[in-house]
Amino acid sequence: MFKFLKPFLRPGAPHPLHPAVQQDDDQTFRVRVRTARHGEVVEFRFTKSAHIAVDDDGNLFFRKPVVSPRHLDRGELLVQFDRAYRVTAVSGEGVEFVPVAEWTETQAP
Repeated sequence: MFKFLKPFLRPGAPHPLHPAVQQDDDQTFRVRVRTARHGEVVEFRFTKSAHIAVDDDGNLFFRKPVVSPRHLDRGELLVQFDRAYRVTAVSGEGVEFVPVAEWTETQAP
């Protein structure tokens, strides 16, 4: 009974993420942002253990300044998580998030 729920209830099963965040494995996430000034795409890879921090309210987040390599455009990205490491929100200053569905190998930095 309820075998159709098994993939969703299995420990370690990947959670559906935000459309702009890709989870490579259990510990690793990736995002790509496009700078507002020149439209340069910059990719960030971050892990649960090394890069995700806890704020004063106990919420998890990843915040990173963005400097594009070619034009030196500046910005900042923020990815927020719940306690189960599910993405709850993404935001950025001077950047826009590139949806995972639009990623192609030609856009890779």
